Amino acid sequence: MGDHNKYSQTRNLYFHSFKVQKRHSVINLSSQSYCGLFLKFIHSIMGDHKNVEVPPFFVCPISLELMKDPVTLSTGITYDRESIEKWLYAKKNNTCPVTKQVLSDLDLTPNHTLRRLIQSWCTLNPLSGVERVSTPRIPISKSEILKLLKDLKYPNLQMKSLKRLKVIVLENETNKRSMEAVGAVDYLAHILSDQKNVTSSSPAAEDSDVEGFELVTPADEALGILYHMQLSQTGLQGLFAKTGDFVETLTSVMQRAANYESRTYAVMLLKSMFEATSQNMQVTSSLKPEFFMELVKILNDQISQKATIATLKLLINVCLWGRNKIRAAEAAAVPALIDLLLDSSDKRLSEMVLLALDLLCQCAEGRSELLKHGAGLAVVSKKIFRISQLASDRAVRILHSVAKFSGNTTVVTEMLHLGVAGKLCLVLQVDCGSKMKEKAMEILKMHARVWNNSSCIPSNLLISYPS
Repeated sequence: MGDHNKYSQTRNLYFHSFKVQKRHSVINLSSQSYCGLFLKFIHSIMGDHKNVEVPPFFVCPISLELMKDPVTLSTGITYDRESIEKWLYAKKNNTCPVTKQVLSDLDLTPNHTLRRLIQSWCTLNPLSGVERVSTPRIPISKSEILKLLKDLKYPNLQMKSLKRLKVIVLENETNKRSMEAVGAVDYLAHILSDQKNVTSSSPAAEDSDVEGFELVTPADEALGILYHMQLSQTGLQGLFAKTGDFVETLTSVMQRAANYESRTYAVMLLKSMFEATSQNMQVTSSLKPEFFMELVKILNDQISQKATIATLKLLINVCLWGRNKIRAAEAAAVPALIDLLLDSSDKRLSEMVLLALDLLCQCAEGRSELLKHGAGLAVVSKKIFRISQLASDRAVRILHSVAKFSGNTTVVTEMLHLGVAGKLCLVLQVDCGSKMKEKAMEILKMHARVWNNSSCIPSNLLISYPS
């Protein structure tokens, strides 16, 4: 409640300050006399107090902290650059946080006068523990970015320009948007496409740098920049329209990458691309076997939690379309998923693995791979009531697909000996979702001739067996 009141007070002061400025036409605070009078006023009211209260108009309305790099929106409200960039770009908002006005212009204008006042106030209060705010770096201009992008065409300047662009894109959100606005995506995508067929003995490979013990190529640098740009929805969708098949290009990058970082960037960029164009069936239904093989390799290698989660999300997304379930199953995705499930104690990851297995078991190839794996049925059954309601529901759905479409005598007998039938009887006894109970009951009725009255099912569970 205290933070809310503080925020409201700050917001009201900003409104008041803005109205006063507008009424008295003091919008331009660059006047030396105004600054001098203002600083004398601050010094007189602060005196020698050790516990200094920060003037409210020095406080960012979002973070409620002293501004280090104040910038002003078109609405006239000033914020700290880092906070407003997160609001606009990372959180994808298009309104002014204070006025709630929709912003037609997202340009951020540096408020140099306010920054100098803040710096001077910090200088006047060194004994109160106030640290001086350093002068922020001037944001790079679009023309400077464009020059670096044009230098990418020259082999002798390419790596140097890429490294500079990498520094720029990591500095702040404004740089990311500026790079996208001047067409950096086209330049970087072109480098990736050119590098698709480059081998270690080709001339282009000579432009690579060695960092540590890993060979870093122009394609590695371009991919890292492209990922860190955090492209807009339009930018991500535009990658599908690039010359050639950009999905195939990124697949080739994953095949040839000499380091785990590039493989991670490639799969995370692919995940974002497919999320941005999830309704484009033409794109998602034409994926090649190599695409799925690379995803499976990432799952098997377990590069990082981030890479694994991104790969699972991507796999789930594309397997909703066309014959991708079959392609994924043929690329050995099922055994890779089962091995992940065996090793994982993470709730979120386990839920996603079971969701992916549920999708793949909707085709004969996926069910066949599950049954071939020695731990397939056992680990799926074991996860019921061990992780979450969602995981249990998906596990029962997988068992339903197997029992209904692949339930020959051998499979049904194996399910009985593994305790699957007993676990399904338990589902009927406990409080869980009605659809989950319906699936369990259907399976039990389906194979009642083999399972009913079996000594493999504990008597306390057998009483729940549907008649």
